Amino acid sequence: MGTYAAVVLAGGAARRMGGVDKPAVPVGGRSMRDRVLAAVADAAPRVLVGPAGAVPPGVRVIREDPPGGGPVAAAAAGLALLDPGTSLVALLAADLPLLTRTAIGELLTHLTAPRDAGLEGSPDGACFVDADGRRQSLCGVWRVAALRAGLDRLAAERGGSLAGAPVRALLAGLVVREVPWSGDGPPPWFDCDTDEDVRRAEEWAR
Repeated sequence: MGTYAAVVLAGGAARRMGGVDKPAVPVGGRSMRDRVLAAVADAAPRVLVGPAGAVPPGVRVIREDPPGGGPVAAAAAGLALLDPGTSLVALLAADLPLLTRTAIGELLTHLTAPRDAGLEGSPDGACFVDADGRRQSLCGVWRVAALRAGLDRLAAERGGSLAGAPVRALLAGLVVREVPWSGDGPPPWFDCDTDEDVRRAEEWAR
């Protein structure tokens, strides 16, 4: 894989799960947060955005401003910690317990592959799409410059505040290569929003 960074967003409120610390919920004996961080073990740096807790060595931790301000505010906080010259970043939700290094590698390959005839320009990012064609935007890899430009545009539109901004607004106008999952095993973009989702992930993770 080429050199890339990873920003893992772990600040959600998990309202449909009773407000628990969702990324800390175990799947297959390991927290979802740690499973996501393991999938990007070769990223440098790895940044976790959310409440500070026990994290693997070398992982940088920051909180979004304001705390609980949503995924776009969290993405901005995470990107601020990237090393100068970082050009690619995996932007990931922390509740993707089935994510693998193989899946990340596939996204990186699609992002850096020759231009698709169907795209209007070189891709700014690559993300998985589900069987219904819905983009899984927080299971993707992106060009850092494109995300930063999107953050600047969005902040200007919203009077400087990114709190509560939707991810689709951040990515509006970006050229995205959509990647259906074709590998073996469960879909790496499967996220856990409910207790039933966690039980299903547990079955897949066995």
